[in-house]
This record gives sequence, C-alpha cells and structure tokens, in this order.
Amino acid sequence: MILYLLLLPIVFSIGFWLATGVCVYRFMASSGKSSRRNPPLDNYPAASVIKPVCGLEKNLAENLVTACNQDYPDYEVIYALQDKMDPALDVVNGLRRALKDDTIRVVVDNNEIGVNGKVNNLYNACARARGEVFVISDSDMHLAPDYLRSIVRPMTGGNIDMVCSLYRAWRPSGTLETLELLTYNSDFVPAMIFAYVTGASIVCPGATMAISREALDAVGGWKPLGDYFVEDYELARRLMEKGYRMKLIPYSVNMDVDIPSFHVWWRHQVYWDHNTKSVNFPGFFLTLLVRGVPFALLYTLLGGAHGLPILIGTVGIRLVTGMVNAALLKDIDGFRNIWLLPVRDCFGIFVWLASLFKRHTYWRGKPYILEKGKMKEARLNGSS
Repeated sequence: MILYLLLLPIVFSIGFWLATGVCVYRFMASSGKSSRRNPPLDNYPAASVIKPVCGLEKNLAENLVTACNQDYPDYEVIYALQDKMDPALDVVNGLRRALKDDTIRVVVDNNEIGVNGKVNNLYNACARARGEVFVISDSDMHLAPDYLRSIVRPMTGGNIDMVCSLYRAWRPSGTLETLELLTYNSDFVPAMIFAYVTGASIVCPGATMAISREALDAVGGWKPLGDYFVEDYELARRLMEKGYRMKLIPYSVNMDVDIPSFHVWWRHQVYWDHNTKSVNFPGFFLTLLVRGVPFALLYTLLGGAHGLPILIGTVGIRLVTGMVNAALLKDIDGFRNIWLLPVRDCFGIFVWLASLFKRHTYWRGKPYILEKGKMKEARLNGSS
C-alpha cells in the first residue's frame, strides 16, 4: 500500500506539467495582442531605472550598461549601493565616466530601513529619483533596448499601477550553471505563469518590475518592507489590498547565472525554496509533488509493478513538456540542455527537505534567520 502511494506525486506531476504547458501557451499567445498596442511617445511617463548593486558578479559591467541604452523618451538611471568600499562601485563609476551622461547617477548610502539589503538600496534610490515610474531590475539583468518601453507600456492606459516581466537565465558555463538555469527557466518561470493564469497565487517577480510613484506611496513606500524576505510579493499583496492592479507581461529579460561552486549552487537552490515557503506554505508543499521523476525512480527501485514503463513515461513527459515550454518561452539554452532536467528534479527533493527544516538562508553570502516571512541577521557556525 505504501509503495503505491508513490504513484500519487507521479500522477500529480504529470497533470501539473501538462496544465502548465497549456497556461504558458495561453500566456505567451497574448504577446501578439499587446505588441500591437503602442501608444505615442508623449504618453510615456518619466521613468527612473533603478539598479540595486551589491558586490561583483559575472558580466556585471556588461549588464549594468544595458540600462543606459534604452529606446525611451525620458528616463534616468540610478545605480544604488550601500557600501563605499563595495568593489562594484569602481565598475559603476567607470561606466558613468565612460558614458558621460548626466542622466546616470550613482547613489552610495548606508542608511538602513531594515535588514533586507535590496530594499535598503531601493529606498535610498527612490528617495532621490525624479521619475513618475520606478523601474527596478536586478544587477544581473541584461536589458534589451525595448525593455523600458515594454514594461512601462501597460501603465500608459491609466488602469495598471505595477508591471512585472518574465526573465530567463542564459549563457551558462558548466553543469552547475546549467542546473541553475533549468531551475529558473524550466521550473520557476513556467510555474509562475501557471499561478498567474489560474489565479492560484500572487505573482510579482521583483527582479524586473515597474511601479508608479503614486502606488508605492499609497502603501507607505519601502519602509514597511525593510525586513521582509520576499519583499516583491509583500509589495504586490499590499497594492492589491488597496485596489491597485498589477500585470505580468509576456516579455522576457535575459539574466546571467553566476555559480562558481557546488556550495554556492546549493545555497541558492535552498534560497529559492525558502522564497516559496515564506509566502505560500501550501504552495511550497505542492512543489514537492510536482517532482514526479524522483518518485518514479524510487517506485521502480523498490520493485513497484510496471516500474520501468512508469519511470520512462514520467521522464518522457517531463522532458517533452519542458521542451514545449522552452520553445514557447524562446529559451534556447534551456531547450539545448533539457536532458539535465530530470537530474535537477532529483536534486530538488533534497533541496526541498533542506528548505523545510532549515530556518536560515543566505543573501550575498550573509546569513539570515527567517521567521514569519521576515528576516534578521544571524551568526551561524559552519558553512551550510
């Protein structure tokens, strides 16, 4: 009887990934309609592109400079850091000197409204920003010239106050970065689209988002969010409570992955599962059930009836749905490396268990304790 219970997550995962493929198709099909609605240039509000920066990372200068090459009528770029000794400051100042553009500003401010370093950077930058719309993209985002116009466009109609876009990892080097890429492109993003299309959960990927100054002020700005672990989710929740509307658009931003070691990869995987656990514990539990491959493998190894055909079928459906989603999302790197997806799913079980029992996580190498959706600095023994 216990052996046959392993069939439940197998069946659930097959149904989930088939349904996700349908949702991704419907969502991406809407891109054709939205791209045809292009308002006049004078309808676009002044925008402040804010890039929170903390430490060096792969292709940092290349990614940061893309914010300065936008096809948009009126915008400024603000690079925000907290530490004047941050080695990334030399990179940012070098870009500003090279471009000689008055619309590029660097904010270095150690003022803290909480323990969330990204929120501190956003608070300090927004306090100095001039735009009517704040556009936030992480430092590892590689922005195409049409990015700013694409993410602000839905706000020109007057009934959308917050916009988020998709993102996809690209240009992986080695197996670990490829596994990280699959976590984003073949796992997180399709599941996020499923949640958005079905209304199963609030979806607000803060790595690339735009919000009006008015809406941000209406929820008290960044100050109330200073200690939240998943600040983007909490921001969207508060906005929707006040009747503001947000939109996820079928536009993808390329994102570099920087995984130099297994240790870093493991921490990052646990970090992502902690995100889900912090904002939606039932959803976190269900993420265990969508990994049918390791359950099918265990069922087969334990001698379950028709084990090998079940394993082959489960792996096959996972690969096929992964390829379909990769094609719909124009994820070339994910499509090319889709054969590693079952391996990533097997690792995912151990990551899930670690996330379930651990209360600490890491951001930019610093340890934090998680409690009721908030974070506080921690001193930990060991390096787990």
